[in-house]
Amino acid sequence: MIALVDCNNFYVSCERLFAPELRNKPVVVLSNNDGCVIARSDEAKEMGIKMGIPAFEIKNLVQSGKLQVFSSNYVLYGDISNRVVQILSQFSNEIEVYSIDESFINLRGIANLPSYALQIRTKVKQCTGIPTCVGVASTKTLAKIANRYAKKHHKEMGVWILDTPEKIEQALKATSIEDVWGIGRRYAKLLEAHNIHTAFDFIQANEHWVKANMSVVGQRLLYELRGISCLSMELINEPKKNICTSRSFGTMLTQYSPLSEAVSNFAAACAFKLRKQKSVANYVQVFVTTNPFAKEKQYFNSITITLPVADSDSRVLIKNALWGLSRIYKEGYRYKKAGIIVSGIIPEDQYQLALFAHPDSKSKKLMTVLDSINHSNGKNKLRLAAQGFDRTWKLKNERLSQKYTTRFDELLIIKI
Repeated sequence: MIALVDCNNFYVSCERLFAPELRNKPVVVLSNNDGCVIARSDEAKEMGIKMGIPAFEIKNLVQSGKLQVFSSNYVLYGDISNRVVQILSQFSNEIEVYSIDESFINLRGIANLPSYALQIRTKVKQCTGIPTCVGVASTKTLAKIANRYAKKHHKEMGVWILDTPEKIEQALKATSIEDVWGIGRRYAKLLEAHNIHTAFDFIQANEHWVKANMSVVGQRLLYELRGISCLSMELINEPKKNICTSRSFGTMLTQYSPLSEAVSNFAAACAFKLRKQKSVANYVQVFVTTNPFAKEKQYFNSITITLPVADSDSRVLIKNALWGLSRIYKEGYRYKKAGIIVSGIIPEDQYQLALFAHPDSKSKKLMTVLDSINHSNGKNKLRLAAQGFDRTWKLKNERLSQKYTTRFDELLIIKI
């Protein structure tokens, strides 16, 4: 059996850990640049606040004190997520971290599943303060449905086990086809047009019709819902084939200098991600764009640079990214967003040298020292000059909470 452990309203729950006075009160978390709502407490949902609603539409609720708002604090959320996974590792050796707030764990051989699942939920809450729901079933797709059923119909207990045909049928009938994991909008419309409205309707469908209209992906989903496991546990994260770092700017950029500073930082971030997964990249793509929603002249452009030798050195990626930016930058535009995409990624021990290139023996040592300093708990950071210190381009995050668990100078202070 497989369990899906899903943290309830995860971003909101993380914020409430250090602001207990906000429990049972409406709370939302905003996207990058404080753009729109991406997480809501149950109380905020009851107020009618929709996912994705622009921040300016809830401004009156915030100003009147009826709603508490936070900017996204991904450093905090990532650290709390790691702590949750550490607790889950005490219950199983096979864990697949599916997302920042969801993990599959293999419960093969566990006798009393309801009791064990309840222990998982209790332990996570006790050690991290994060509430969860646990769904258990014979396949990953059914575990998703079990978890959803637990949230909607058994949230107080927070656990639901699909261990009998009757329970499985009940959960499938209660799940709309559009809410099934793996069913997108296009397939949902197709299925509803053929009177398939629930997950239970779907498992009654003809297998050959499903494969013909939804390819092997739909057929695999059909098997999963019928209790035949097709999706194995992914215990090892595969190296990424493409890495992108991009941001919308807090203010419109009209000058080359802050734009180049932003691109340099994005390139450095991509370089670090490459080194973290022990890879190098062959290509660097730079793109810039104005705000497509603004009533002003628009511009979008990108350029891809082929590196002479695959690399992950921040200096090399920044140098090439800035060369690319200089080719596509145009004056007279208000830039809203820029980004870097590195591709042609291969393992760092398998790249091909150029004919006249000589490997830089000091590069790897320098980057190792740079990474160790920049990702320690201290305040001092090392960066290349091109990355600058002005950061006028940084994200708008006016309601950012502290990094309570990763910075000594931002530890929670309790007055007694």
